[in-house]
This record gives sequence, C-alpha cells and structure tokens, in this order.
Amino acid sequence: MTDTSPLPDDDALTRDGLDLRSGQARILLIACGALAREILDLRDRNGWSHMDLTCLPAILHVHPDRITAAVEEAVAKHRARYARIYVVYADCGTGGLLEQACARLGVEMVKGPHCYSFFEGNDRFAEIAEQEFTAFYLTDFLVRQFDAFVWKPMGFDRHPELIPMMFGNYTKLIYQAQTDDPALTAKARACADRLGLAFERRFTGYGDLETTLTDWARPPTSTA
Repeated sequence: MTDTSPLPDDDALTRDGLDLRSGQARILLIACGALAREILDLRDRNGWSHMDLTCLPAILHVHPDRITAAVEEAVAKHRARYARIYVVYADCGTGGLLEQACARLGVEMVKGPHCYSFFEGNDRFAEIAEQEFTAFYLTDFLVRQFDAFVWKPMGFDRHPELIPMMFGNYTKLIYQAQTDDPALTAKARACADRLGLAFERRFTGYGDLETTLTDWARPPTSTA
C-alpha cells in the first residue's frame, strides 16, 4: 500500500508535534512526536483509516516531568470527539505518573519503561537489560535528531570536554533500527564515534509498538 500520509518533518515533530485529525475517525492516538513516522507507516500499510493521530512535541523527552500534564491536557481536549483514545507513550521517565494519569482518565497507554524497550520487545529487553546496562540507545528518530536530543542539550557543542565525564561509564552505542536505511546506519555509527563508544546496530522493526497498535485498531470486544 502506498503511504498516503504526509511525511513529517523531524524538526517540526521535535518542536511542535503533529496534528493529523480528520474529524471523522473513531479512534485517536495521542503520541510522542518521535513515533510519528512509525505510526503513520503502520496506519497506512494496514488501512487503519478509523485512527487519527495527534503528536505532542518530541522535545518533551528532554523534560519528562512535563509529559504527564501535556498528555492529560490532550486527552481532555479531544475526548468528546472520539469513541476511544489511546496514549502512545511508555513511562518515558515520568516515574509512574503517566500510568497513574492514564488509569485515572480511563485510557490505555503503551506498556514498557521507554521506547527502547518496546521497540526491542518488552520481554526481550527485560532479559538483556542487565547485560547492557553500559549501553546507550538510539532509535531512527534519535539518530536523525541526535544534535537536538543529545549533543546540544548536554552541552557537547560548547564543551566537548564533558563527553568523557558524562559517557565515561558507557561502553557502546546500540542503534535500534526500525528501518533498513544504510544512510541512517552510517549516521548512527558517526554518533557513536562522536561519543567515543563502540557501535552495534540491531534491527528491531517496530516491536511491541506494532502489536499494540494492531490490538487497538480492532473493534472493541462486546461484553453483552
């Protein structure tokens, strides 16, 4: 199936988010802007025309204390217009506050501690986490937006001497590839070199994100 959705601009997704609401769909996905391309690809490939998408700015991940309030505001803003709303975030550094808010609001969210876990598959990530506690992870989006999410927020553009201080306990950078893109792989390798880390590429595809959205796309089970 040809992708029928406009390709989001990464800088806009970082700063502003994305709003692709038709006003006619029955399900709304409130997502992190860092997941927009993956969600749109899954939606269009599977013909999920009954699912609308609105994305919060991906840069919220630099300020995880702001995520919960932003999600609550989005749910309150849109819930009267949709039969079902789902939150396409994992915990993402909120310390359980997002899960509590979603339970209070009666909406489901993606299971897992963060996107690295659900892209890998939560069960698989839990198995390998102890062996990879010195690994630094990047996804497709974070490779493309490495400067905005890593290099500049950590001050490395101004003070490169901070790199060994902040990454001295890391041993490798693991690029969790959602797509087979040689150019992204080369950029991810360059990111590892900039941080002085060994490089590993691991193709994950969409992992538990795909299975979760597939479940959400199905009609609700009748309890009658």
